[in-house]
Amino acid sequence: MNINGKVWTFGDDIDTDLIIPARYLNTSDPAELAQHCMEDADATFAGKISKNDIIVAGKNFGCGSSREHAPVAIKALGISCVVTKTFARIFYRNAFNIGLPIFECVAAVEKIQPGDRLEIDATSGLIKNLTQNESYQATPVPEFMQQIIAAGGLINYVAKKVREKSA
Repeated sequence: MNINGKVWTFGDDIDTDLIIPARYLNTSDPAELAQHCMEDADATFAGKISKNDIIVAGKNFGCGSSREHAPVAIKALGISCVVTKTFARIFYRNAFNIGLPIFECVAAVEKIQPGDRLEIDATSGLIKNLTQNESYQATPVPEFMQQIIAAGGLINYVAKKVREKSA
């Protein structure tokens, strides 16, 4: 699977409250959450996103609470993936659980600029910066986690496995 999109950048320690502020946690509707994604960092962020855009951020992305709403808001907004130096472990797991591709690559984060266009081979983890004509190697996503993403998340993956066993 190849991902292609425009980059939006953020710094280090982007916590789940910045990704989706607590005042919007009274809903679990993905479309509603998407409207408020990154709102406290950039009030106009949701309105500027095009389908398949990519978030690139520093270290410890998704730190803070364990709320599943954060990766749901990102995915529902149309963001195709997130590339960071490191992820908070609970966000890492929640992202895969809902089928949001994520990649860790220090070199990419240090070189990529806002507005750059990236092409990412989700299988190998190769990130091509089409704007700067550079490539970076992200930590590849394990195959079974790629299957979870391809299924659209953990629930869909498990349902598929159950159907296969029943057939």
